Order: sequence, then C-alpha cells, then structure tokens
Amino acid sequence: MPLGQGYPRQDCSIARALEVVGDRWTLLVLRDCFFGVHRFADLVARLDVPRAVLSDRLARLVEAGLLARDGADYRVTDEATPLWPALRALAAWGESGQRAAGGSVRRFAHADCPAGGRPDTTPDGRCPACGTVPGPADLVVRPEDGSGTSRRDDAVSRALGEPHRMLTPLP
Repeated sequence: MPLGQGYPRQDCSIARALEVVGDRWTLLVLRDCFFGVHRFADLVARLDVPRAVLSDRLARLVEAGLLARDGADYRVTDEATPLWPALRALAAWGESGQRAAGGSVRRFAHADCPAGGRPDTTPDGRCPACGTVPGPADLVVRPEDGSGTSRRDDAVSRALGEPHRMLTPLP
C-alpha cells in the first residue's frame, strides 16, 4: 500500500513543510539545484533517480514555487532560498557519518567576505571572519574527499568536484 503524501490531521508547520519537500529524492534534487546542477539530464545522471520520479519531483517543486523551469533547465527561486539553512544543517549533521563511511563532505566559504579571506563557515552557516550567515548565492562550495577517490565519474560530478559559487549553473 503506497504511503500518503499529506498530513491532513497534523496542525504543525513541519508537517506542512514535509508535504512540499518530504518526498524521497526531493531534498537531493534541491541540494543539487543549489549546487548549480540545472539540467534535467544532469539531475537524472547525478542522482540515479528514475526519470518519472524526477519529473514528478521537479513538477511539484515548480508548482510550489521553489524551482523555476526554463525549457530543460531548473533554477532555485527566491522562495527556496530560506531552505538553504535547513539543507546546510542536514549536511552538517550527516558529516560525521560520511567521514566514517569514507565519503566526501562539502565545505562552504563566504565568497565576498568583507573581512577578507574565505574561511569555511561554521556548521550553523556563520562566517567566522565577519560573523554573518551568507546566503547560498554568497557561498563557494568545495568538496573535501575523505577517501581520496570520488564515488562517481560523470561530467556533473567532476564539475562538482571543483570549488564553485553556489547557484551558478554548472557547464
């Protein structure tokens, strides 16, 4: 029996949020869109998600106003930007498990820090140099591979293996 997609009897803002972003794959789709993956074909290849599932998730995210569609490209909207701290918090929480499994983690630096330099942000997203919490457009993301080798070798994963500014579409 398939699971329902709503929480109609829950009077809770977390339940309302889960109705939009709580499906399997949805947060990973958003993560990759924040990282600059914007083409449908690249999302399919990167996520190993069935095309029909990805189409459904993208349609829901567009309908909810979190992504905008331009042909085969998808972009994070201003409405989705407030979700970044939640994704960053999930990433910080999951880092210890990733390190133990030999996987890579991602580091985030304040791209245009007024205090100079580009130190890594703290787990709560704060820039240690200037004290602000930069938004995703103001961050440079870089992987830190714990194993010395990547688990993937597709073009998108290779592009994500290089430092780049978030929300900037990958080639």
